[in-house]
Amino acid sequence: MADIILKVENISKQYRLGLVGTGTISHDLNRWWYRIRGKEDPYLKVGESNDRSTKGNSEYVWALQDINFEVERGEVLGIIGKNGAGKSTLLKILSKVTSPTTGEIKTKGRIASLLEVGTGFHGEMTGRENIFLNGAILGMTKKEIASKIDEIIEFSGCQRYIDTPVKRYSSGMTVRLAFAVAAFLEPEILVIDEVLAVGDAEFQTKAIGKMQDISKGEGRTVLFVSHNMASVKKLCTRGILLEHGKIKFSGEIDEVLSIYQKAQTSTKDYYVKESSKELFLEMVKIKNETTAFYSKEDIPFELKIQSKTSDIRNRFLLIRVLNKLDQVVLTCEAPLKEKNIYEFKIPSGTLVKGNYKLNCIIYQPAVSQYDNVQECCEFQVLDNIKEYAHLEKFDIGNMYVPKNWIQ
Repeated sequence: MADIILKVENISKQYRLGLVGTGTISHDLNRWWYRIRGKEDPYLKVGESNDRSTKGNSEYVWALQDINFEVERGEVLGIIGKNGAGKSTLLKILSKVTSPTTGEIKTKGRIASLLEVGTGFHGEMTGRENIFLNGAILGMTKKEIASKIDEIIEFSGCQRYIDTPVKRYSSGMTVRLAFAVAAFLEPEILVIDEVLAVGDAEFQTKAIGKMQDISKGEGRTVLFVSHNMASVKKLCTRGILLEHGKIKFSGEIDEVLSIYQKAQTSTKDYYVKESSKELFLEMVKIKNETTAFYSKEDIPFELKIQSKTSDIRNRFLLIRVLNKLDQVVLTCEAPLKEKNIYEFKIPSGTLVKGNYKLNCIIYQPAVSQYDNVQECCEFQVLDNIKEYAHLEKFDIGNMYVPKNWIQ
């Protein structure tokens, strides 16, 4: 039988836009009168879904509505969705920063949360003092905290500043220390919201490695919110996709990411614009009637550059191909020539099955960047190459290297 450490049942959160509470004495009295009679709050019957892109007609909005899920001990759950989907609200409810309007949360053990840079830190206290403060908030004894403090300080990389007031820390140093405290004081459930993006690349790698150790080696549970899809894919085993405050899909992380990416991508094969810039990319298009290609086909592009200067010496065109996780998988660079039209193709058999997009940059080394066009074309590679069809069960990345590469 599964060991369920966290169970969320029918969680909803309603806000009145622009105001605290219901905003009027009559509304508050009405709510109180219904409550003492054991009846449902009348304001829960109104309200609109959490769609930030539309104006709406109601003063009330559901930040979350009817959220249900379970998390097993040792599982790493990724929670993804667009800005405003309700991710942070959900984590704040789980961390008891705010209470749900309706519903119930059942947990086994302590929850440590890292929701914003500096959450739970006192600026006038030193880093060392804040470690003890945070530990006490998490329910640890002074002896337990003292036994871990050397590991926490070493992992955070803030040894030199550990006896300096936290108000003098950079945001990166603060999040390093906060994560180290949350990770090493052994909560049963660790809740992390996007804050790792503040840290540098080296710390993010350390943090993800530590979270993997926490879940796999120590059997503790992690709830992870991030817009970095590569980190989510690497770390999480299962995912939840939120949209307008509701669960759109829940399941294996690869399937959740695929549905999210499809919703974010509107396939386009053509880009064109006018500009007052000295040098700019006027047009990019896929030279084909479709945006879907078989792996045995070349993928051809045509680019048109508009120049308002006769001097294009030492100017370069940089083309980058990105996968659906926004990772650069292929780069091509060439100097500009005395012409406007350029052709570029991705050779057959280079990319594996998946969705890709093109970024184009015109620049001059160490001087300036003239134009930077993101996602100017999107395309799809449909099938896998015969030579590696038997490798389906492995993660084979994004690019294929022929067998004769190995001598």
